[in-house]
Amino acid sequence: MAIREEQQVYEARFHVVLEAWRSTTGKALRRAIHLVFMYSVLVAGALFFLFPLAWMAGTSLKTREEAARTQHHLLPEVPQWENYQTIIQDSAFIRDYFNSVFVAGMVLIGTVVSVTVVAYAFSRLRWKGRNVVFTLMMGTLMLPYQATLVPQYVLFYELEWLRTFNPITIPGFFAGGATLVFLLRQFMMTIPRELDEAAAIDGANPLQILWHVIVPLTRPAIITVSLFLFVAQWNSLLAPLIYLQKPELYTLPIYVAQKHNLQEPPPLPWHEIMAASVLFVIPVLVIFLVAQRYFTEGITLTGSKG
Repeated sequence: MAIREEQQVYEARFHVVLEAWRSTTGKALRRAIHLVFMYSVLVAGALFFLFPLAWMAGTSLKTREEAARTQHHLLPEVPQWENYQTIIQDSAFIRDYFNSVFVAGMVLIGTVVSVTVVAYAFSRLRWKGRNVVFTLMMGTLMLPYQATLVPQYVLFYELEWLRTFNPITIPGFFAGGATLVFLLRQFMMTIPRELDEAAAIDGANPLQILWHVIVPLTRPAIITVSLFLFVAQWNSLLAPLIYLQKPELYTLPIYVAQKHNLQEPPPLPWHEIMAASVLFVIPVLVIFLVAQRYFTEGITLTGSKG
């Protein structure tokens, strides 16, 4: 009898250990499957977005005939580094490159300063009609850019701003961009108001509070907004094409677009187009790699409060 009871005890312990092992193994297996699935999706997504860049870089090193073949291959048979030399030695490319840097820089400075001040007024200051004005500003997001293009063109024509940089650079100094104001406002609303009150007790006025308290704490969001703005302006084609109207003022997107000249004998110079495109995207990639920590931090925090 005692032997039978002892055997039942051992069997019970064995079943407990077996169930524990199965439970642990099951959790580990499910976790492993989950990780494999997630990393597979991430790798597939990364390859999906990286392939056009790799194809662009590979095509930029091909000959004109090789780049125009219907059966494409990623890598060139013999790298043609002369393609980049041809583009860099083109005076129009250098001129348009500096034009793009100037325009993007002016828009960046004017817009970041103005939207920071406006976001501060919407998030930290109390004034009559604040919510109404903010709602009206956000309502402008429902208007597509093309809907306001003709009125803007007429306005700039009457101001005699056509064939100058003014239609592209000046509006940025007046908080052009409800989305950017919204992002900065959301971030500033997460900052404790006690900091404003403490600075006010020390004798700081609203502008001093903005510069010495709010701006340093809002740096990740400001960098994020700056990246969004720089990329949008660097890639902008429609506005420069409509307003500049002089080759001396053209920017890089227009230079790349003009390479698609259908009047030339076929095939199109895809090797030069891709070489110019590689040089075109390098500044954006460098800036993002340098500031990606602030970019991801800003993206996380700007939407943390409604």
